[in-house]
Amino acid sequence: MMNKPTINSGIADDSAYVSLATLLRCRLFARDLKLSHQRKILSQQAGLHISKFRGRGVDFSEVRAYQQGDDIRSIDWRVTARTGKAHTKLYAEEREHPTLVIVDQSASMFFGSRVAFKSVVAAQLAALIAWATLQRGDRSGGIIFSDTKLHDIKPRRSRHTVLGLLEQLVRFNHALNCTEQHQPATSEQTHSFADALQHARRTCKPGSELFIISDFQHLNNDTQRHLFQLARHNDVVCLKVEDPMEAELPQPGLYNISDGKHRTQVDLGDKTLRSRYQQSYQQQLQALQQHFDQLKIPLLQISTDDNPLRALQQGLGIRTRKRHA
Repeated sequence: MMNKPTINSGIADDSAYVSLATLLRCRLFARDLKLSHQRKILSQQAGLHISKFRGRGVDFSEVRAYQQGDDIRSIDWRVTARTGKAHTKLYAEEREHPTLVIVDQSASMFFGSRVAFKSVVAAQLAALIAWATLQRGDRSGGIIFSDTKLHDIKPRRSRHTVLGLLEQLVRFNHALNCTEQHQPATSEQTHSFADALQHARRTCKPGSELFIISDFQHLNNDTQRHLFQLARHNDVVCLKVEDPMEAELPQPGLYNISDGKHRTQVDLGDKTLRSRYQQSYQQQLQALQQHFDQLKIPLLQISTDDNPLRALQQGLGIRTRKRHA
C-alpha cells in the first residue's frame, strides 16, 4: 500500500525502489551531516577521534607522577621542580574511526504506506552516513544483507568504495519483490540478521563506528548476543526504520489486501481490533527499547515519512546549519 508522497524529503522521490541517482545525490546533503559533531553518542573530534588509550599525541590530557617505563621526553620539568618528584605529561592519542553501515534489505523492509518503503529509507540513510564519513576523512564500508544474500564492503577511504557500497545497495534493494519473498530459500541460501552481525564481529576492527539500519523485527537471543559483543569494542548506533501503518491502522473501512498470491478483504472499522493493534505495537516497541537500554546501545526511530537527513541530525544531536537564500 502506497499513498502519494505528502512531504518532500529533499533527497528524492523514490518510493518502492531506490535509484543510484538518489544515493549519489545524498553526497550533497551529507555536507550537513557532521558526524564528528555528535553529542553523547560519538566522539566530538573532527576526522580524528580521541581514543581511550593514553600516549603521545596532539592534545594534552593531564599530568601524573612519573612511572617506570614512561617516556622521559614527556617529563613535565616545571611540575617536577615544584614538587620535587618526577611528573610526566599524558596526551590523548588520536585515532581514526572507520565507519561501517549494516543495512537490512530483507523482506520485512519491503513495506511502506506513505512516502517510501522502509528498504528505500534504509538505503538513503546508509548513503548519507557513508558520504559523511568520507567527507570527514575516515574510512567507510558496509554489510548489506537480505533473506538470501550477504555482501561485505571493507572500509576504505575511497570514493570508489562508497560508490561500490551504493551500487550494492541498489542491487539488493531491487531484488526485493513479492515473487522472491514467497520462494522458499534453501539452507545454503538463508541468511539472517544474526549472520550479518556475526560477520561484523569477525571483520570489523575495534574502535569502529557501527550504524545498524533495520526494522529489528528479527531480534532474538543470537542478535542480542552479537550486539552486546560489538558494543563492547565499538561505538554502535541502531536506526530503527518504521512505517506509520505499523503503529496505527489506516482509516476505518473495508480494504482489499493481498500477499501477492492470495486476496482477501478486512474490515478496519472494528474498534477492538484497532485498539489491540495499537497496544501490540506499543508493547513490542517498549520491549525493543528495554533490550537496547540493557545493551546500552542508542536506538533511534526513523519513520518512512521523515526527512532522512533531518531525522539523522535530530537523533544524533547534530545542529542544523541555517541556509541563506
